[in-house]
Amino acid sequence: DYLGGFAVTIHGADELAKKFSAEHDDYNAIMTKALADRLAEAFAEYLHKEARIAWGFGRDENLSHADLLREKYRGIRPAAGYPACPDHAEKRTLFDLLEAEKKIDIKLTESFAMHPGASVSGLYFSHPDAKYFGVGQIARDQVTDYAARTGETIAAVEKRLAPNLGYEN
Repeated sequence: DYLGGFAVTIHGADELAKKFSAEHDDYNAIMTKALADRLAEAFAEYLHKEARIAWGFGRDENLSHADLLREKYRGIRPAAGYPACPDHAEKRTLFDLLEAEKKIDIKLTESFAMHPGASVSGLYFSHPDAKYFGVGQIARDQVTDYAARTGETIAAVEKRLAPNLGYEN
């Protein structure tokens, strides 16, 4: 079985979009951001394909573009901040492992947003039975345990995971 991590980004798009906005060219500002976002997603998908090939089971994939969009390939590509991994702070762990800030100059804000904005990061799981799932509601005892394991206060974890809490805090 294999597990991989990735981070990709498109540099220069934020600056170009700001230039268009300063010129009151909202259309091109929006299109620049949209194109940069799509390029980052496409690059993440390309790297996932390359990983599947390197791992030995993607060589024989003969997937159409539609099959790729429907994620008919083996494995999954979850990302921090989404239902299967709701804690955005896990991006810090991934970025440290990948040395993403040093190697590709992608930064995390205090709230774990990625900069440049057209950036994608996550994990590749190769197991043929790997499926996406949502964590669901998190109980108080789970938050307490998670805070202890991460060395954080319960309040900090509750703040970050507020949408997923199964109780009032």
